[in-house]
Amino acid sequence: MFLVDGLIFVVGVLILLGIVSSKLSARMGVPVLVLFLLLGMLAGSEGLGGILFDDYELAHSIGTVALVLILFDGGLGTSMKAVRSVWKPALSLATVGVLVTSVLTGLAAMWVLKFSWLEGLLLGSIVGSTDAAAVFAVLRMGGISLPHKLVSTIEIESGSNDPMAIFMTVGCIELLTGSREFGWNLLGMFLSQMVVGALVGISVGLLTVRIVNRINLGAAGLYPVLVTAFCLLVFGLTAWLGGSGFLAVYLAGIVLGNSRLVFQRGILLFHDAIAWLSQIVMFIVLGLLSYPSRLLIVGGYGLLIGAVLILVARPLAVWLSLCMMRFSWRELVFISWGGLKGAVPITLATFPLLLGAPQASLIFDITFFVVVVSALVQGWSLPIAAKLLKLEIPHTSVPPLTLEISSLRHIDSDIVDYTVSAESRAAGRMVKELALPGGVVIALISRDEEIIPPQGNTTIHAGDHVILVLRPNVRPIVDRIFSSLRRDQDQLPSELEFPLRPTTTVRELEDVYGIVMDADPNLTLGNAILQHANQSGPLADRVVNFGKISLHVRKLAADGAIEQLTMLLCPEEPEPVEPESKGSESEDLKSVESKPGWSEERQA
Repeated sequence: MFLVDGLIFVVGVLILLGIVSSKLSARMGVPVLVLFLLLGMLAGSEGLGGILFDDYELAHSIGTVALVLILFDGGLGTSMKAVRSVWKPALSLATVGVLVTSVLTGLAAMWVLKFSWLEGLLLGSIVGSTDAAAVFAVLRMGGISLPHKLVSTIEIESGSNDPMAIFMTVGCIELLTGSREFGWNLLGMFLSQMVVGALVGISVGLLTVRIVNRINLGAAGLYPVLVTAFCLLVFGLTAWLGGSGFLAVYLAGIVLGNSRLVFQRGILLFHDAIAWLSQIVMFIVLGLLSYPSRLLIVGGYGLLIGAVLILVARPLAVWLSLCMMRFSWRELVFISWGGLKGAVPITLATFPLLLGAPQASLIFDITFFVVVVSALVQGWSLPIAAKLLKLEIPHTSVPPLTLEISSLRHIDSDIVDYTVSAESRAAGRMVKELALPGGVVIALISRDEEIIPPQGNTTIHAGDHVILVLRPNVRPIVDRIFSSLRRDQDQLPSELEFPLRPTTTVRELEDVYGIVMDADPNLTLGNAILQHANQSGPLADRVVNFGKISLHVRKLAADGAIEQLTMLLCPEEPEPVEPESKGSESEDLKSVESKPGWSEERQA
């Protein structure tokens, strides 16, 4: 048997064990990254596997590629709405927070390990940043349901604080090795990391969206590969230009994740799988690098430094970064406790070994120990902390299936899965009573383990998953019907015209949308228009006002009956609406496939 044959076998076994350990993590309450690390340690030279692996350069390379793919997938799952709402606190934590954490931890290292101030600052810089892979794994897969603002702050911080950590780590190493002096050149390196990383990430992300939507590859499986190629291109180009490749791929992922892409669902699923594989491989490789006997030697020092990091440095850094922003003391405590450490500190700890910095071996061992302590203590107790701080929100039930539009061209349609709560206007109503906009179709209703083909007299129950096919422009209107009544502070958008069925009654319209229409509740919209219209003029293109509601006749049947109409909600006195040509229906809908086991990310 060739060497590569045995290597393939070992890699396959380790990946299988990694998948099994991810399944066990949910039952045992242990963060999955800890199990991956422990699996690597068991397979290492001092474990049951006896695999001798001490190639720090190869481990650094594997860790870098894995982090690129993990951060890119994290960006794909980050909404632009979340970025807009929390970019200030996230940026403050990613810069000021990392600096304060690194300095305080460095001072602790100076006292505990008798390091020089520069060696202590190097160790503090390595462990000062929050790890994106650990945060995504715990918050997205750990069964914690938290307010979006809180989750987004921690996730975006973890995805954007790498430039600061890398800048401080590399700067300390260069000062220790005498290859650079402290001054403006170090500040320039930091600005280059941030600015170049942001510009390249956003610009190449936008370019990728245009190329993916315009190119015709002919095979659906090539689109995820094309997006992955651009992900790697973004990192390499940014690094070559002197910027932060990690920041660039995260921002590029955000751009792509918030854009409409050809074969979007397949692209997201592919990169979710790649991110999982990257986490397994990366943590197992980093576990192989460790020596348990050396970790036991530095255990006492590691516990002291870890305690200062978790209990003093991180909380103080969070308070200084967010004290002027609108966070409650409970949220500040949770953000402090959510500063998880993971692969990034261990990968950064290989820098001193590769560049020949003093105390490099001791710094690596201390870093590894601190990461394990952080993952075990903070990662394991994060759900408990959320409960004690009363920050948990009710879980939204996961739909047992979803639908996907399979098309190799961009189409102007969405498939959306709404989870109907007991407070939703749709709960307890029949499908024909929902007053859905024209062109909106309920594809199916999922109730427990049962699939219900929707009909006009089908009643929607609380807890149902209602899957609709709709045009993006009517999404705010449909959200109004299926979302919770508590969200009614989001009023119907004014100056938005959308189609309605003439057979919808006034009562149904008022009940479903929560609006008041100056008309007989028992009339259909078509009859209400006929009753209020001035018969002296033509009915075609007629606009009839009902208080703040305007109904616009768009098309008449051959017998003169109203066939199509639109509604316009105006904040002031409505004005006549100019006719507009009816858009042609998309011809690109190739197929709608049912795929069990997956959930739509967009839920009401």
